[in-house]
Amino acid sequence: MHRRAAALAVPLTAIALAVSSCGNIPEEWRTPAFMQMDGEQLDPRLPGVTGEVGEEPEITFPDIEPPEEELSGVVQEGPGEGELVRAEDLVIANVVQYQWTGPGEGEKVEGQSSYETGAPDLIRMDQMPEQISALLVNQSVGSRAMYVFPPLTEEEQAQAVSMGQEPQTGASVLVVDVMARHGKGSVVPGEQTTDGGDGLPTVTQDGHSEPTIEVPDGDAPEELEIVPLIEGSGEEVEEGQQVIVQYSGTRWEADENGEHPVFDSTWSRGGVPFDTTIGAGSVIKGWDEGIVGQKVGSRLLLVVPGDLAYGETDEEAMGAPSGTLVFVVDVLGSYDNPPPVEPEEDAEGAEDGADEEPAEDEEPAEDEESAEDDE
Repeated sequence: MHRRAAALAVPLTAIALAVSSCGNIPEEWRTPAFMQMDGEQLDPRLPGVTGEVGEEPEITFPDIEPPEEELSGVVQEGPGEGELVRAEDLVIANVVQYQWTGPGEGEKVEGQSSYETGAPDLIRMDQMPEQISALLVNQSVGSRAMYVFPPLTEEEQAQAVSMGQEPQTGASVLVVDVMARHGKGSVVPGEQTTDGGDGLPTVTQDGHSEPTIEVPDGDAPEELEIVPLIEGSGEEVEEGQQVIVQYSGTRWEADENGEHPVFDSTWSRGGVPFDTTIGAGSVIKGWDEGIVGQKVGSRLLLVVPGDLAYGETDEEAMGAPSGTLVFVVDVLGSYDNPPPVEPEEDAEGAEDGADEEPAEDEEPAEDEESAEDDE
């Protein structure tokens, strides 16, 4: 469903940055030692942390030098076992980073608190380094974990400088609050109050399986059609948020065999939820217009005319389906994006690029990816 690649770039999480200490330190340069302590055997060298999960924590640094090895621990367990993090989940987490600079001393890293930005990190567990994911897997939603990564060696500091980065001082400390998870095969709760129909496609879905879409005979509607098959009870999706969905799509027009095969679906990828920014041109217009304003927890039938999809493209040449498209979309979650980064000022105090005017006919670069590239 990608439309413009630049808008779909997923921000690097503070977790991934801290694991490598400065972003691109080679694997062989990283400290290999890693100690995992469960909630009953927390390493006494871990900083103290107070405050409720879901609120920015308060950190107390031990009166010792920052350790020379990696430490971690679950400092607060979630309330139950009903929502356990799995190895292939998309996890929603609030993350705060601190620098432990000396005995009893440390500070929060500016700009590295999702509590300040109001935008949680979306973490795909299967893309995280093992020393991050191993601690979180099988922990309950509502758990709080802490990671300590040792100070950079002289060699690592030199590497950071060579890459134009300012080396961090002291040990890096991360506090990760697990707020939610979206797993393989996740669907919205509740029963469908309608299956569509009345001149529109009908939709049936059995449990956590891929929905079946039956397209009727006759002409497709000329306008965007939005039918809530299940109306969610969550907050309304806002323009510019990240949405997490399960979806399946087919064409209104039948193929040469008179059938309507699915051309793209999260279910074809094992039911792994898809995330994207909505209402910002990251996906086709029919999604932007059809999903913004709907409630989280809704299952939507979207009938999208070609001018709000990929147009009347040459499918063989362009790789995108032409004409009217039909989607079933489960809106699993919706989360704020981080605020845009403020332009840095140069040595003379002028903002970078402030004196540059875009060309009048300049348009955002079109994404080279097609719907098939998502599969």
